[in-house]
Parts: sequence; C-alpha cells; structure tokens
Amino acid sequence: MLKHALERLLRNSERNLRSSFSLSSSRIMRRRSLCTKSARAESGRERAECVVIGAGVVGLAVARELALRGKEVLVLDSAPTFGTGTSSRNSEVIHAGIYYPPHSLKAILCVRGREMLYKLCSEHDIPHKQIGKLIVATGASEIPKLNNLMNLGIQNGVNGLRMIESSEAKRMEPELQCVKALLSPVSGIVDTHSLMLSLVGEAESHGTTFSFNTTVIGAHLERNNLCLHVSDTKRLENWNGRFLLHPDLVVIPEFVVNCTGLSAPALAKRFDGLHSGVIPLAYYARGCYFTLSSTRNPPFSHLIYPIPEDGGLGVHVTVDLDGQVKFGPDVEWIKGIDDISSFLNRFEYSVCPDRAKQFYPEIRKYYPNLTDGSLEPGYAGIRPKLSGPQQSPVDFVIQGEDAHGIPGLINLFGIESPGLTSCLAIAEHIAARLSR
Repeated sequence: MLKHALERLLRNSERNLRSSFSLSSSRIMRRRSLCTKSARAESGRERAECVVIGAGVVGLAVARELALRGKEVLVLDSAPTFGTGTSSRNSEVIHAGIYYPPHSLKAILCVRGREMLYKLCSEHDIPHKQIGKLIVATGASEIPKLNNLMNLGIQNGVNGLRMIESSEAKRMEPELQCVKALLSPVSGIVDTHSLMLSLVGEAESHGTTFSFNTTVIGAHLERNNLCLHVSDTKRLENWNGRFLLHPDLVVIPEFVVNCTGLSAPALAKRFDGLHSGVIPLAYYARGCYFTLSSTRNPPFSHLIYPIPEDGGLGVHVTVDLDGQVKFGPDVEWIKGIDDISSFLNRFEYSVCPDRAKQFYPEIRKYYPNLTDGSLEPGYAGIRPKLSGPQQSPVDFVIQGEDAHGIPGLINLFGIESPGLTSCLAIAEHIAARLSR
C-alpha cells in the first residue's frame, strides 16, 4: 500500500535530484509531481498496486473504475493537467453505436458505454443532452449506404432507429437538404471537461493519486514484473532522442494500463521485454473544426451527419451545450511522424483559415444556405488510428497478457471514436480483465 505522498518530481529540475515516493496506509497526496531530496540509487525504486499511464477521458475512467473496486491507483501524465490531448479535441458526441461491425469491441463498448455515460451524467449532474442525430443521404446513390448503416445499428442493439423521408427530415430541420435520413434518437452531446472533472473527483475520493508533469519514458522486465521508468516532463523539453534518458524513479506496479492515446504505440516500443511484433502500426489523421460565426439562431437542433468517409464520419454538424455550432472534422492524413514526436505528443494542432474553402462545398451538400465567410477556424484534433488511407477500419485493441505475455500489463491501441462514448465501458472491461 502506498505510504507517503508522491510529493514532487524534480520540481527543481536544474538540480537533477532523484525523486521517489514511499508507500502508505491509504493514499498519496494528489496532483503533485514526484520528488525527493537527493537519494541513493537503490532508494529510487518503489512499488505500487495499479498505475494508469495517461489522464485522458479513458485513463480517468479506468482509474475511477479500479478505485471503485478497491484498488490503490496512481495516474501518471506528462501534461500539466488532465485531458489535454484527444479528449479535449473532439466533437463531444455521445454516439449510439451505429457505424461499427457487429460483435466488434467498438460496437459492444459503444452501446454499453452510451448507457453507462447517460446514467453517470444524470446521477452526477454532468451537462449533457440527448438531442438525437440525423445521418443524411444527399443523393440517391447514398441511400443503400444509409440502409446498411441502419442494419448495422439494429444488429448492434441500437434502439429507436428509424428511416425517414426528406419531407419529415425537412420538418424536423428546415435548413436541411437530403433525399432520406436515418434518425438516431439516442445520440447526444456531453460537456467533456465536466465529465473528466467528475471522473477525477470520484477517483480521488476513492484514493486515486494523480501525478502530472510526470512522464513514463520506458520500462524493463524483472522476474515478469514491468518496472516503469519515470521522469520529470521538463527534462524532455529539448530531448531529440539522440541520447539515453535515465529515469528519476522506477515504479514497480502489479498492474499497468497504457492509456496514452496518440503515444500508446510509441510508449509500448519503449517497454524493454515487450515483443515489437505485438505493437500495431500507428497512423494519424488530423481533423479540423470550424465554427459558425453567428449562433444567435442556430440552423440545426439535431446532430447532422453525412455518409461516413474514408478515415472518419464526414464533416458533420455539432451543436454544443452553449448553442455553438461546429462543423467538422475533416480528414487529413499526417505522414512522417516519427516515434519520438509521437511519444512526446509533438503534433501540429493549428487550423489554417484557408482550409475553410474545402469545408463549404461539403457542408452545402446538406446545408445549402451556408453563406460565404460564415466559417471561423475552431480547433483541431488527431485520431490515433490503426489503419491508414484506403484501408479497412480497425477495431479497438485492448491487449493483455494473452497477447504479449507480460503479467499485469494492458495496452490500449487505436482508441479513436467512439472512445469518449465508450470510456466507462472500456474501464469496466479492463477492470474485469485485471480481476481474473
């Protein structure tokens, strides 16, 4: 059991002090970087029960679930706070579970996760709204694809799906142009930041410790135990991968969950003893969002989605809880991302205003009254994908000992959409596997 607080990890990094933490009877102080005064090399090793690497929405959900089950949990994240990556750069949509192959993890965990998420939001007053979604066919050639989506959704157990004609869709959304639409009444939106705050609070109240500005730089195996190498994030600011990093602390947990999202494959490659053949190839697709300049009278009250495209669900309409209308994301495949850039989350998130020129024709397929000059740059996110351009989509990979042979380690790869919707179900799934 954890003894003393994880206090500070090289707060004065220029002094190059060794950090450590000791084990205590209950839990460690939260949200502080690990550190101690200078320590002997042999004292820089500590044990922990469960370590979750990554404090995005999935990592937070996993930490909360494990803590609720009585586990002592430590969450390590390289950023200054939680949810700074993909979790804060998405559409904030609660998906129904329509798009995914039957019996896939995406299908099962999305449907289960949606139910769990609505329940959690209601019980904890997390801002959300079940506003419904219209997936639209804007031409006759798209109708068979719409029928396929409806069949997929039914097979996946999505309730309430209904095909509607253009006239009914027009009554629901007067600004909408389509020849047919698939209505998904159980789709919705959620305030992701409030959700993550709630997950952090509940995890902490059940003993979870959070250590930010703390990077897991690698690991090695000792007698089938994965020993994590931990460092102050500041030490990596100017690191280019050309020299060896030495840890400030070695943490030896019973269970480790790699929830680092975009960095997950690159981090797994730094686990000495994990066979490289079990680590999937990583692909990255940036998606930009543009906002409607005037939201005094939002044109839509439902989510509006076109037929999915290669790599994404198409440039769709999202109305957030403040009435802001967003369009996006598009799909821009990013090439040349090396493992160091991926490991350190060195991605480009700026949105070029000129990219709006590509948005207008896509949006006008279903929203013909969109006026020139009404789109403003919003934000961008990057999808942690396991399939590239023109390749078939790949399922979530939740990889345990049966795949890689290391006891107590679970890697999460390719947790893109519907990762937000699925987060609680993913956490439930992982906790059940660790309890076996």
